[in-house]
This record gives sequence, C-alpha cells and structure tokens, in this order.
Amino acid sequence: MTEPASTIDETLGELIADFDLLEDWEQRIEYVIDLGKGLAPLPDADRIEANKVPGCAAQVWLADDRDGDRLTFRADSDSAISKGNVALLLSLYSGRPASEILAFDAKAALDRLGLPQALTRQRANGLNAMVGRIRQAAMAADQNALGSPAS
Repeated sequence: MTEPASTIDETLGELIADFDLLEDWEQRIEYVIDLGKGLAPLPDADRIEANKVPGCAAQVWLADDRDGDRLTFRADSDSAISKGNVALLLSLYSGRPASEILAFDAKAALDRLGLPQALTRQRANGLNAMVGRIRQAAMAADQNALGSPAS
C-alpha cells in the first residue's frame, strides 16, 4: 500500500491553491470533473450493492482496502460531477491511517474549497454521504487496530 507523499493538510493546501486560481464556480466544477477523469477504472467485482454510497443523486461505489489501520479507497460513479467529488475525496483520504482520517475536519475543508455551495443540495448531500462512508471505514479500521494484540 502506497503512502501519500504529503500530509492530509498539505494535500488540502494544494487543492485550496488550485481552487483559488479558478475564477468562478463553473471553472471549479470543471476542475472537479477533470479530477474524476483521472480515477482508475473500478473493477466490476467492486460494483456491488455493499459498496454503493446511499444518499447520492447518482450511483457512487466506494470500496476500501485495509493494511493495518491504513486505508486505500477505490471509487467510481455514473455521474461526472459525483465521480469528480469522490476523486477529490480520495486525493485527501486514500493511503492514510484511520486515525488521520478521523482527525481531519472534512466539513471545514470542503467549506474552505467552496464545494458544498457550488453544488445542488442533493449533490452536496451526496458529497457528505461519501465522507460519511470513508469515515465509517476509518472507524472500523481504527476499532480493528485497537482490538488487535500489540506486537
């Protein structure tokens, strides 16, 4: 499992800098859509009901792999905007320890990027549902790490 080259806060800082260069919401949404185009294809084996994120306007699948308490996420959507949103979240969260994921204030980060305001209410709810699913996986990994014997 590959560790991210930067901390979650550094990654957020890079995203903020990118977003600040964009002049309006249309450009920001286009940027998010472009992020989604960079997602690796999600294998059919991961396109299962258990990986669907409820509460999204579009179909969104989010799968995770655990290595100790570190999580790597894979995702896809049938909507360009939702796919971009989940790609943005993966850039923040994937490859990180559960404790780092759980300590990160996603709401403040997304508000700083201005994403919820740029989206319809239904898409903003979907974005929050994606964050919720990522946090659920992190809580499960964190609980497993707490319950495992010390080496």
